[in-house]
Amino acid sequence: MSFLDCSCISHAQVQPMDIEERYEDPSHQFLSCDGSEYTLQGPAGGDDVTGLSAEPAHYQLLSELGRGFNNLSQVTMARHIPTGQLVAVKQTNLDECTEEELLQLMNEVLLTRLFRHPNLLTSRLVFSSCCQLWVLTPLMAYGSADALLRTYFPDGMSESLIAYLLHGVLKALEYLHRMGYVHRGVKASHILLSGEGRVYLSGLHSVYSMMRDGKKLRAVFDMPHHSPALLPWLSPELLRQDLHGYGVKSDIYSLGIVACELVSGRVPFQDMPPTQMLLQKLRGSHCCLLDVAPYPLGELGGLKVSRSGVDSGIGESVAAGSLMHSAAVATALADRPQSPGPKNHSATLHNLVQLCLQQQPERRPSASELLSHAFVKQVGFRIRTVTSVIQHS
Repeated sequence: MSFLDCSCISHAQVQPMDIEERYEDPSHQFLSCDGSEYTLQGPAGGDDVTGLSAEPAHYQLLSELGRGFNNLSQVTMARHIPTGQLVAVKQTNLDECTEEELLQLMNEVLLTRLFRHPNLLTSRLVFSSCCQLWVLTPLMAYGSADALLRTYFPDGMSESLIAYLLHGVLKALEYLHRMGYVHRGVKASHILLSGEGRVYLSGLHSVYSMMRDGKKLRAVFDMPHHSPALLPWLSPELLRQDLHGYGVKSDIYSLGIVACELVSGRVPFQDMPPTQMLLQKLRGSHCCLLDVAPYPLGELGGLKVSRSGVDSGIGESVAAGSLMHSAAVATALADRPQSPGPKNHSATLHNLVQLCLQQQPERRPSASELLSHAFVKQVGFRIRTVTSVIQHS
């Protein structure tokens, strides 16, 4: 579990930023890609913690956001007193960690300081206080995609919002795969949304290097730690643990599971016993969207209308959901049927899911190829505010 899986705070504490303006104004670009080089280009705004002090006394701890890392780490929202900036602080008691856990923690910290990409949640500020390790990251004001599903979209998100989230994840995966790493933990709770509307991929504790002696391996065989919690998202080849191993295409399978998760509000295979889930995946059974694509892929030019009858753009569909009060949302979640009713999904979304969930990894597209997929390209950075609409919910 990522230490920021539960990092959702009161929306009154952040200023809503329009996503369209954020991406059209070049002064708000954090990083740019030139070949394989990523360099800082301008101000990083509220998502940057590099300029803050490494002194525990300079931080006012406000409220606990969640726990992680075998329940050894506590994540707290904190205010940097000299500047007033809100951040997330992950505190881990090193005296309570085993030797293996210390190695995992060190690996995660080193990787987060190595990677530099605008869609990866990394930390540039790590320091110790007595026996505690402090890791500071930007505060994810709107939490994870999983939290958004539970709070605002119990029956699944609109296609435009799904496309927007997947676009950010694919950019992060494209970078990781090019660097020679496989993520192995792509799921909705590891997809985070900042107060400025930027999509981040977290969960770097599961990242595994495919580089050995300066060369990239064709396959690896390591099993992720705490894999029982990840089983629904893991690919058949990773679970099989045979002589063929697995590679970066394993993350593409996980992305397909995430797409189904965002569409329906439920995690495929989650209600199955682990043994049955394993058998289903190894036999080639996979989840699919709960409707039939009405037209061939080439005949659909845009996103389909959502089940509520509201346009599938972020603003309108979230606005429709915002009419419900918190009590009504809680009641809907409690009374929700085990199998959500069918929706009219676009042919492009169906095609994306089918490509990602192919049994043979070599048949799945790469992250770079999926960025050119018709479903993802519809994002166009013209999506209207997620943040302002959620604030009115």
